[in-house]
Amino acid sequence: MKYFRLRAYTPYCGEELTAVAKGESEHEVIASGLPDDLMADCASEWFDPADYETFGYEDEEEYEEMYYQECGCEITEISEAEYLEELERLYGIKVLAVQADVNAGGDNEATVQNVIDQTIAAFGRIDVLINNAQASASGVPLATHTTEQFNLAMYSGLYAVYHYMQACYPYLKESKGSVINFASGAGLFGNYGQCSYAAAKEGIRGLSRVAATEWAPDGVRVNVICPLAMTEGLKKFKEEYPERYEQTIKGVPMGRFADPEKDVGGMCVFLCSDEASYVTGETITLQGGSGLRP
Repeated sequence: MKYFRLRAYTPYCGEELTAVAKGESEHEVIASGLPDDLMADCASEWFDPADYETFGYEDEEEYEEMYYQECGCEITEISEAEYLEELERLYGIKVLAVQADVNAGGDNEATVQNVIDQTIAAFGRIDVLINNAQASASGVPLATHTTEQFNLAMYSGLYAVYHYMQACYPYLKESKGSVINFASGAGLFGNYGQCSYAAAKEGIRGLSRVAATEWAPDGVRVNVICPLAMTEGLKKFKEEYPERYEQTIKGVPMGRFADPEKDVGGMCVFLCSDEASYVTGETITLQGGSGLRP
């Protein structure tokens, strides 16, 4: 994974907007559309149609067209530390990053507890737990799936959720917090070549429903999101299995995949908010209409 700083600037006043992004390459960041979005935001921030005569244009429309076309964006690769610092500067937040892999051969309880300890030391409380990590051997049929491949999905997904929920529970109970766990349509609909992934995700859904029942009296809500989003994993799936990718997108009535930040992130914000205070034990399918169930 690489980290990038984006700087969008206007043609005349020299003002700029900045953002950060991460991806496998600069090309991937460009393909995401973020530079174009940032340039549009930059142009709209400082564009004043009344200036058209000042810069020698016949009318406001001609000036506006030029202004938007002339906005530029520079992309620079930065370190992970710089990326985190930039997030803090841009959004006025404190960021803590801790590597913590849950796997078949690790001391997983100690690994997870280290994350919790560092979080409490840095922030003093835990209001929300989001379990989104997952690795798997996609595309391998059940008949040839190895135990190692199955464990990869189970430990990175189901066991990680189990350990983090247990470790965070005392703090979530104190804050009347919320848990959001990620599952998948692969489990809901039995997608080909996804046996371990689907098993882990459906295990997460079952665990979440039990936790929602047990923790409701403590004011802790637990919900599940099943997204169909344009993630790094889906991009890799597109490259490795283009025909299945095309079949998938054809089955989405809205004709696109979810945006991880806007669509999925927005749902996370809602589920953590007071507006969702009566929502618990639910599975939300963000699948553009392809996740319809009776």
